[in-house]
Amino acid sequence: MVSIALTEDGRLQEVNREKRGEDTFAVGNIYFGRVKKVMPALNAVFVDVGHEKEAFLHYLDLGSDFRTQQAYVTKALSDRRRVPATNRIQRQDEVTKDGHIADILKVGDLVLTQVTKEPINTKGPRLTGELSIAGRNMVLMPFADKVMVSTKIRKESERSRLKQLVQSIKPQGFGVIVRTLAEDKRVAELDNELRILVERWENTVRNLQKPVPQPEGKKQPQKDTEIRLVSEELGRTIGIIRDVFNPDFDRIEVNDQDMYEEIRQYVELIDPESVKKVKLYKDDKQTIFDKYDITRQMKTGLGRTVGFKNGGYLVIDKTEALFSIDVNSGSKKLYEDQEENAFQYNMLAADEIAHQLRLRDIGGIIIVDFIDMDRKDHQDQLFQKMRGLMERDRAKHNVLPLSKFGLMQITRQRVRPAVDVDVTEVCPTCMGKGRIQASICYHDDVTEQIRAMRHANPNGQIVLHLHPYLYAYVTRGWLRSIAFTWRRRFGVRVYEDQSLGMLETRFFDQQGRRLKVSDSEEK
Repeated sequence: MVSIALTEDGRLQEVNREKRGEDTFAVGNIYFGRVKKVMPALNAVFVDVGHEKEAFLHYLDLGSDFRTQQAYVTKALSDRRRVPATNRIQRQDEVTKDGHIADILKVGDLVLTQVTKEPINTKGPRLTGELSIAGRNMVLMPFADKVMVSTKIRKESERSRLKQLVQSIKPQGFGVIVRTLAEDKRVAELDNELRILVERWENTVRNLQKPVPQPEGKKQPQKDTEIRLVSEELGRTIGIIRDVFNPDFDRIEVNDQDMYEEIRQYVELIDPESVKKVKLYKDDKQTIFDKYDITRQMKTGLGRTVGFKNGGYLVIDKTEALFSIDVNSGSKKLYEDQEENAFQYNMLAADEIAHQLRLRDIGGIIIVDFIDMDRKDHQDQLFQKMRGLMERDRAKHNVLPLSKFGLMQITRQRVRPAVDVDVTEVCPTCMGKGRIQASICYHDDVTEQIRAMRHANPNGQIVLHLHPYLYAYVTRGWLRSIAFTWRRRFGVRVYEDQSLGMLETRFFDQQGRRLKVSDSEEK
């Protein structure tokens, strides 16, 4: 698991968690899957892409060039020696918006699709037939053969320049969406990125053409070997840097050597002058999240109840269908007049609500129950402020005015599960039972754990993470401290970690990988 935090002026703005491994179905991944069910009533099909839940592909998500794409896939698989040119594939009839999916796909068909929404709750991934390869300044779309410019680029002269420029450098058979970051970029920079994106597409086709491995042995369960991942989107970390990195960034700090090298190479590619801002975190006394106060902000800002200025607080609840946010003023009154008091607390709450939606990456339907206000001008001002605050949000969204019941509806694009951080702590010693062994035995127990860990890892460096209170206890006295004794006898370094419970201990190697004390401990 990789955790990514984005801060602005010391305030935590975004938290992302990226799973590593083959079972990660991230947005942007391209899969070669097989149609398992055709659902005429939904005008959709369910596709097996290797997830435990079948993925959903709607007719309207096929894209107008889906038949041409299928013809290209057939040609690529019929001759695996070379990558076919996209502009030499005979154009097929376009997929109209009012057709039926049963006329295009049937059970057993193999399709090349891309994940647009990660698995959420009990639902599998959502797919699209319109493939795209995202870059920093543009998005490449095979078979589209058109150029579109982001509507966020306002200057008509710049829009026209970019469209003509990209039209002149793009290969035939490809379409391009010019992103907002491309504004005022030079042709050499755009041309270089376009070449990289085309190369990524060709690598996708090469992966598709690779011979299918045959299962060994007759007793093994049958597996559909045609189903596989053919293109993996850049990791969440690189994806965030691609989308939000700009010269105003103060620094990017990483506490993992491999991730540091990966990020450094990417920043050097997109902005060589900023590569010095990428730094490797090496402090062995504090975790990186503790140093920048991220752990505390996560604990205080991601619970069910979240406070804001002047004693007000939000209560955030999640259901299967929606998120509800209740605004409360607390016991403190800003003004004697009830209407003015409700208005001021609602305006303060709007700032925190916009912050929470981005911080938790909340998507879908959000219902906000503001404190009741009678004046129409107050309701309008609150609506306008909420819209203005949400303009900074990169996710697609829509904000509706207050209803007659004082409720505001917000819809926000949901492509992955909301960030879920457990801010409570269960006592790791008593496991919630309320009774623990004598505290005098703690030193002996940890020493025994260290001895067992050193026996299992006789040569590697071992780092012990402790709660700050215990860290202060074992390091007091310096040369006479418990921590110094452990280091002298076993070569173990002690590390402060705010994310741990009071008596919890965790062991790591020098690369930050978790070590198990025993087979019964969960990794």
